[in-house]
Amino acid sequence: MSDIALINNEQQTLVVCETVRYIRLASKLLQRSFAEVPVSFNLKGLAAGMYRVNRQGRCIRYNPCIFARYFEENFTTTIPHEVGHYIIDQVHGLRHVRPHGTEWRALMQMFGADTSRTALFDPEGLPARVYRQYTYQCDCITWQLTSRRHNRIVRDQARYHCRRCGTVIHKAKD
Repeated sequence: MSDIALINNEQQTLVVCETVRYIRLASKLLQRSFAEVPVSFNLKGLAAGMYRVNRQGRCIRYNPCIFARYFEENFTTTIPHEVGHYIIDQVHGLRHVRPHGTEWRALMQMFGADTSRTALFDPEGLPARVYRQYTYQCDCITWQLTSRRHNRIVRDQARYHCRRCGTVIHKAKD
């Protein structure tokens, strides 16, 4: 990963300031106040940004590799996109609206931002998670499952059935 460029400190500051600016713009447009949300630059994979809610709270995560490679495009599209998710969560709650639904698109239009759901970046050279594959089978076919599904089966958290023959998928003999 040493040869992969990351977003520099000056650019990170610009991104954080622009994130705050969009939150303040939403406050003005919707005539209610919104708290600033923590911003981090630790997102990996092929997504440029992500609004995340978990037990620790809310945060916006940006991908430092994608921002470094496509800074201008992400500055104008990804930042309002992720802030939009945060604002819609604050106004409507995540369970009551679709992620890129009518409310989110309306806010993007109020921001004067692009309403497309994903940007198309060349993934060549970007670090991406590679899942180990496990061979499973049913009565009619062989399956390749990711480590996530494999671990769910091992921990008795899930059972997967073949759509074709209806039998339970089980680990193939080595």
